[in-house]
This record gives sequence, structure tokens and C-alpha cells, in this order.
Amino acid sequence: MTRMNTFFKVAATVFILICGSTHAQAEARYVTDQFKVMMRSGEGVEHKIVKTLRSGTPLSLLERNAETGYSKVSTEDGVTGYVLTRQLMNLPSARNRLAAAEAKLKIAQEEPKQLKDKLATTHSKLQKLSAEFSQLQKIENKTAKELEVIRNTAADAIRMAKERIELRKNVADLTHQIEDLKQKNRDLSNQNTRNWFLIGAAVIIAGILIGLILPRLHIQRRKDSW
Repeated sequence: MTRMNTFFKVAATVFILICGSTHAQAEARYVTDQFKVMMRSGEGVEHKIVKTLRSGTPLSLLERNAETGYSKVSTEDGVTGYVLTRQLMNLPSARNRLAAAEAKLKIAQEEPKQLKDKLATTHSKLQKLSAEFSQLQKIENKTAKELEVIRNTAADAIRMAKERIELRKNVADLTHQIEDLKQKNRDLSNQNTRNWFLIGAAVIIAGILIGLILPRLHIQRRKDSW
């Protein structure tokens, strides 16, 4: 029995030492589930009230004094004071937790609807993109056919241009040949004219010679007949 009492005394002493030590780093605490909690300027009811805290107000624990039962805390807006340690909780108030749980439940209930709406929107976008892709594919096929026609037309145009150049060359060659033939014809015509002129001159000369020779032959015959 004596050993048990000694054990409890040691345990109580260790607990008091642990609880009475000052924390170097601020811990999160919340005002207990009471309607209002008084934050005072000191550790005791004789100190003035600095601020009235509603249930569930989040606080930062700065110090804790096990002897006085007060803890030094700081609000989110920077107000520092002392409240009874027993009026602090490690978790938010049940009301706040219930509100948070209800908010999460509402979000969880809305998520399937949102997912359904997103799925419908995604499906609609997919259909739209599919239609656009089909239209683009038709345009691509049409463009490919038009390009093929253009290529064939261009090939025909190139072939026709080559044929036109060749035809012009042939026409030029034929024109040159015709000019050569015309020149030869002119030369031949001039040659024939000269030939006829020479023949005419020869005939005239022959006539003159005959006219001169025949009378003499006739006179010679007469002399012979005498």
C-alpha cells in the first residue's frame, strides 16, 4: 500500500512538472463548448477582462500554469490574455465540428452532381470535337483532291508549254524552210527569165544570120545556073 501511495505521489509530481512547464512552441487550442469565455489580463478573476471569447474560437497556446489553472493564449487577431485551462479543448467545439462535417457532407453530396455535370460537359465537348474532326477530315480530303487536280493541271500546263515551245520551234523551222524555198523559187524564176532572154536573143541572132546568109546562097545558086 505504501509503495502504491509513493508511486501515485511520484506520478502526480511528474504530471505537475510536465503541466507546469512553459511550451516553447505555440500549440493549437479552442474555447470549450460554453457560450462565452472571459480572456483576462492576468491569471485570476481579479484581473480585468481583455476580451470575451465565443465557444469554438481558435487560440494559440503560449504558456500553461498548472498551479493557477490558467493558460496564456493569443487570438488570431493578435490579442493576448489568460483563460482557464479547463475551458480549452484540443479540438474545435462540437458545434463547429458539426458545421464542418455538414459542410463536408454537403460537398460530398454535391460532388456526384458536379461530376455528372462535368461528365456531361466533357461528353458534349467530345461530341463537338468529334464533329469538328470529321469536318476537318472532309476538308482535308477535299483539299487533297483539289491539290491533285491542281497538280494534274500544272502537269498538263507544263506539258502544253513544252508542246507549245516545240510547236513554235517547228513553225520557225518550217517558216525558214518556206523562205528558203521562196528564195530558191525566185532564183529559179530569175534563171528561167535569163534563159528565155538568152533563147530569144539567140533566136533573133539566128534570124539575123539566116537573113544575111540566105540572100547570098540564092545569088550563088543563080551564078551557078548560068
